[in-house]
This record gives sequence, structure tokens and C-alpha cells, in this order.
Amino acid sequence: MSSTHLPTADSETPAERARELQQIHEERSHVTPGEIAVGVVIGRASEYFDFFVYGIASVLVFPTLFFPFKDPLQATLWSFVIFSFAFIARPLGTVISMKIQTRFNREVKLTVALFLLGICTVGIAFLPGYATLGFGAVIVLSLLRTGQGLALGGSWDGLPSLLALNAPAGKRGWYAMIGQLGAPLGFVLASSLFAYLYSSLPQEDFLSFGWRYAFFVAFAINVVALFARLRLVATDEYRHMLEERELAPVPVSELAGTQGHNILIGAFAALASYALFHLITVFPLSWIRLNNPELLTRFLVVQVVGAFLCGAGVVGSGWLADRFGRRSTLGSLAIAIGVFSLAMPWLLSTSSGYIGKDLFLLVGFVLLGLSYGQAAGAVTANFELRYRYMGAALTSDVAWLIGAAFAPLVALGLAAHFGLPYVSIYLLSGVVCTLVALRLNKALTARSD
Repeated sequence: MSSTHLPTADSETPAERARELQQIHEERSHVTPGEIAVGVVIGRASEYFDFFVYGIASVLVFPTLFFPFKDPLQATLWSFVIFSFAFIARPLGTVISMKIQTRFNREVKLTVALFLLGICTVGIAFLPGYATLGFGAVIVLSLLRTGQGLALGGSWDGLPSLLALNAPAGKRGWYAMIGQLGAPLGFVLASSLFAYLYSSLPQEDFLSFGWRYAFFVAFAINVVALFARLRLVATDEYRHMLEERELAPVPVSELAGTQGHNILIGAFAALASYALFHLITVFPLSWIRLNNPELLTRFLVVQVVGAFLCGAGVVGSGWLADRFGRRSTLGSLAIAIGVFSLAMPWLLSTSSGYIGKDLFLLVGFVLLGLSYGQAAGAVTANFELRYRYMGAALTSDVAWLIGAAFAPLVALGLAAHFGLPYVSIYLLSGVVCTLVALRLNKALTARSD
């Protein structure tokens, strides 16, 4: 038995402590980084599939089903308002779930969260529309969407942080991108399913019952993912690794008081990537539906191709980050996103035809993969080990809230009322926030050194 003991926080810097804990893990643990990576990908893919199923339905289904008393544009905007509720509720879900974990354990927290997610997802699948329940259907949809947000906040299992902490030297960028692969994988599955249902069913049947199958599939995937994640989370080795890394909940007041600046910097550092996330997936789908509805099926298929390119970009981001540094990679890609935003008005205009819209999607998905692959881990390493578990979760929640929650709503409103160039300005504002946040992070890191 090794006599290695844990170092004290007073005698060592966070970087030294992390290295020594890495050595302890290698001596004691039988859970390999590969097993953790599998758990991360399964968990994130299931969450993103659920995420994109709702996002696509908020464009193709919910405006007609729940807001038939509005014109198509206003109906879609109201649908996007409800879409944002999950992101608003997500930080609260994280805080509540951490209290559940403190009172019981991580397994109970994860089970409650994913059961709540499953119940809300199935509830949406069975929910009648406005024609049956009147405005009550809108209220119930809002409650179920809020429940999804609470559940997603509670689904944080610490696996991405654990994976990053166990990354070999010189491979932190590579390991940081693994969890992000869940996004393109989830989108490929969701978009492919909707493309099939939308193209193979008459419009009346699709709006009546066809779209509901996607939510049933989302529920089934969540059940499988729950057991796959619990199988890893419930092991003694995993529990010991978390204890050694001090990956456990801390009081919110303590976290905000000591690490609040890291949460805000981390959230704004990812802003360009998170804004692009919805401006390349949900928003353009709504724009096409309102202006070129005959292209919808083709657009969904091109988005699937783009999602594969996004996955390749996520993988490529790991190599770039390990070669040039994660902050430098994220900053350079933010600038590239800014350049891309300038071309957005022409690419999405009616005059650009198929080529412009295809280029918008394919180039946008590549940039999304390259930037999003490192967006989650660019500055979370700044957290002291004691705060990293909860700090990483809340940083992600805040990033989604300020960067992605209202992006489809704002972009569609700007494009419809003022023109596509204003969407470019909106995305450029996210780029500026990212660059400023990365600059502040660099200055704070240099000062702490």
C-alpha cells in the first residue's frame, strides 16, 4: 500500500497540488481516463439530443401548435421565449441539486435530475396543443421547459472536470474537447430524425403526432444514459477520485465570494462560441422556415453534414489547444467568428441561393466545432480545486444563459425587423466580450503567478 499522503493547501500552489493528486490517482485508481471519457460522451450526447429535439421542435412545431393565434413570425418569437426558460432555470437547478447531493449523495442527485428530465420530455410529447387546452397548453409547455432546465442543472456529474484533471501533461486540450463531442453527436441524431419525420409524413400528420416520436426517443436515450452514468458514478474508485480531487459541492455564497470573478470571466470567455451555437443551429432554421419553407428538408440534411464537420472541428480543437494553448486558440477563433459574422447577411440572403446558405452552415459548423471544443475548459482551470466542481457547473450555466438562451429570439427579432446585418452586429458583440474576457483572464493569471 502506498504511503502517499495528500498535500496541504497551505504549502502548495493549485498547480502543484493538481500534479501530486494526479500521481495519487495513478497509484490508487482502477478507473481509467478512457472510462471517464466514455461516461462524459454518453452523458453529454444524451443531454444534447434532448436539447436539440426541443430546439428544432420550437421552430417546426410549437409556433403552429401552441401559437396559432399569432402570425408565423410572432408565433416563432413566442416559441423562442419559452425556449429560453430552460437556460434561465438551469443555474437554479445546479444550486438545488448540489444541496441534494450534500444531503444524500451524487447518485441520488443524478437520478432525480434525469428522472425529472425524462418526465418533462415525455410530458411535452403527450401535451395537447392550443386547439385543445387553449392558453393552458402554453402554460404547461412553459412549466415543462422550466423543468427541463432545472434537470439539466442537476445532471452535472463532475466527469468533465475529473477528466480534465486526469489529462496527461501536454494533452489537456485534447481531453477537454472530449465532452464537447456530445453536441455534434446529439445534433446529428436530432436533426436526422426530424429530417426523416418532416419529409416522410404529410404536414398535418407531422404536426399532429409525427414530431412526438422525437421526444419519445429522447426519453429512451435518457434512460439508457442514466444507467450508463450511474454505473460509473457509483463505483468506489470514482468516489475516491472525486474525494482526492476535492470535487464536491461548496456553499454558493462562499463560491460567489471567492470565485465569482472566475465564473463571470469563464462565462464571457465562451460567449462568441455559445452565441454562434444557436445562430448556426436554431436561428437559421427559423429564418428558412419563414422565408424559404420549401428548403426546410434540404436545410436539415445540410445541417447534419455540418454537424459531422463540427465534430471534426471539436477533435481538431484539442490538437490546436495543446499546440498553441487553449486561451490563444479560443481568442483566435473568436476573431475568425467575427470575420464570419460579416459575411452572414449575404450568405443567408434570398439572393445567395443554395450555395450561400450551404456555405453559411458548413463554414459556421466548422468554426463552431473548433471554438466550442475548448470553450468549456479555457479558464475553469483557474478555480482552486475546492471550488472547481461547482464552479465549472455554474460557469457553464451562466455561459449558456448570457450567450445562448436568447440568441435565437434576439437574432430572429433583429433580422425580421431591422435586417440580417444587425444579427452580424449581435454576434460581433459576443466576439468582443470573448476577447475582453480572455484578456482579463490573462492579466489575472499573470498577477497570481
